[in-house]
Amino acid sequence: MVGLNPSEVPPTTIVKCLGAGIAACIADLLTFPLDTAKVRLQIQGESPAAQSVQYRGVLGTVLTLVRTEGPRSLYSGLVAGLQRQMSFASIRIGLYDSVKQFYTPDGADHSSITIRLLAGCTTGAMAVSCAQPTDVVKVRFQASVRCGPGSDRKYSGTMDAYRTIAREEGIRGLWKGIFPNITRNAIVNCAEMVTYDIIKEKLLESHLLNDNFPCHFVSAFGAGFCATVVASPVDVVKTRYMNAPPGRYRSPLHCMLKMVAQEGLTAFYKGFTPSFLRLGSWNVMMFVTYEQLKRALMKVQMLRESPF
Repeated sequence: MVGLNPSEVPPTTIVKCLGAGIAACIADLLTFPLDTAKVRLQIQGESPAAQSVQYRGVLGTVLTLVRTEGPRSLYSGLVAGLQRQMSFASIRIGLYDSVKQFYTPDGADHSSITIRLLAGCTTGAMAVSCAQPTDVVKVRFQASVRCGPGSDRKYSGTMDAYRTIAREEGIRGLWKGIFPNITRNAIVNCAEMVTYDIIKEKLLESHLLNDNFPCHFVSAFGAGFCATVVASPVDVVKTRYMNAPPGRYRSPLHCMLKMVAQEGLTAFYKGFTPSFLRLGSWNVMMFVTYEQLKRALMKVQMLRESPF
């Protein structure tokens, strides 16, 4: 057995939400530079005249950011990113099992794929509705280019970014791109949660692996790959629309059509490699940590409730 043994008592909803939020923050801390590289690659070509720095590949983007803007640029927007994960992951991952059970008919032995997809879409949309402002601020920080380590930035800090966006663009500015983001995260959540759920279930039913680290690793890697493939086009549109100054795009659809007209269909998969590296590694770290945290938190809860 690798890691903690499964708890005899199923984890509570609170344990799942808390574990998902903490696990997502840990995964974000370890993979954030890849997410920043992904954002820079996705917005490259959006405004060719203003693009003074060219990014080539994942490693090239990371090295260029370090050289031109300093190492801290790789973690620009981290505070908003962690705020986002604590609210976002707690809902979309922590509530997935509860919503899946809610949709499952009474007496059914297993939840169908349709039920799982519906649960994934529901928790994904719920999470975006709550965490959208944090995502807008995170993307703005990651996309902002500095000419050097000592140059000025539009926002002095995370809270200043919230205030500035609300003042300059209105409260709606903090919810900019919510519809493509709901679409993107409903797709990602379905791909991640449903794929992970099914792969793990089949591995356990066929007795190929036990409910431990190797099973969680394989399931999470498959979930990360599926999520990247299906979500990359929506992710690119979401990133560009959320980062665009007021007036550049009339709507997410206009952003998509303009992108295709100017850069072709391949623009939908700009930043695919860092997206996969990030989502694949993020899913592995998150799900493995999540599974262990659920077991650890349940042990703590059982010890606190024990009379001895």
